[in-house]
Amino acid sequence: MNRLVALVALSALMASSAPASAAVLTYATPYGPNHTFSRADKTWMQWVLEKSGGALQIRPIWSGGLISSDQSLIELRHGVADIGLITPIYAHGGTHLLRVQTGFYSGAKSFEQQVAMYRCLAADSPQYARELEGLKILAVQGGTLPGLLSRTREVRLLRDLAGMRIRVPTELLNVMRDLGADPVTMPMGEVYSSLAKGVLDAVVAPADTLKSLHFGEVAKYFTELEVPRGAYPSRAMSEKRWQSLTPQERSVLEASIPVWEAALSKETQAAVKSGEAEGRTQRVQFIPIAAEEQRRFDELYEEDASRDADALGRLGIDGGAVFRDARQVAEGIAQTGMVTCTRKPHAAT
Repeated sequence: MNRLVALVALSALMASSAPASAAVLTYATPYGPNHTFSRADKTWMQWVLEKSGGALQIRPIWSGGLISSDQSLIELRHGVADIGLITPIYAHGGTHLLRVQTGFYSGAKSFEQQVAMYRCLAADSPQYARELEGLKILAVQGGTLPGLLSRTREVRLLRDLAGMRIRVPTELLNVMRDLGADPVTMPMGEVYSSLAKGVLDAVVAPADTLKSLHFGEVAKYFTELEVPRGAYPSRAMSEKRWQSLTPQERSVLEASIPVWEAALSKETQAAVKSGEAEGRTQRVQFIPIAAEEQRRFDELYEEDASRDADALGRLGIDGGAVFRDARQVAEGIAQTGMVTCTRKPHAAT
């Protein structure tokens, strides 16, 4: 609590130093200024500045100076920053559906499809709004599909995973166990050394990590298994702060939502291409996965996601309905390439 009080005081001090001619909003992120996400953030900041004619300025606070990963929602609600990067999937409590629903996106392969599917699901389930109460969402984030990066063993078939110790996201623990692997979770920052020392045999990660985290130095095979990943709200401000803005300021920020999301998509895709190029320089071998192997993996993934969805019932959350909604959206993508909600279509390809 003392840390929270100090952060609120710091953010108030910074706001008091703003030029009288412009409204200045602080933006807090745990990432450094050169991170992939931060490059997208800078594009958004410049757009807001230009669109507002200089009347609305964003002051970034990089590298976790004001906001953390696991407490970001609480910190924003308490006003430690005006706008912030949020990670509800890492929150310690209160975001049960937001965490589990990231496992429902099988079939949504592009950033845009994932974001559109998220909006379909959020529109149909009031639980999303309950878990995000007190926040105004300014961007939803998807991403590129991870694959399997292995240290010394070629993985061409799912049975090759047997006995491998693999760092995976939480939603893949049961799937990998069913395939005979030894899955573990650990901070991504610890993966490089664990691969180098042979503590890990592999990691589920997107190709951009070959460069951004230097994984191409310690792992030599990238199996192009398409591991589903979900979208989640990733940029927000407190509802109280939002209501304190002028109608003109709110209008600019509302219009900036698709701009921010497009910038995130662009930078994420660019990072993957750069990672693949770095991997080839490091002589990483890219291994395609057979269609029947991918199909079996998808079936296991969906079965596990269904179980996780039903388990939310013990908390009074109808996760099963959200999962079924997601499968309906995925069927539409398979048939038309479009994300179509129960209520209205979202044209994402």
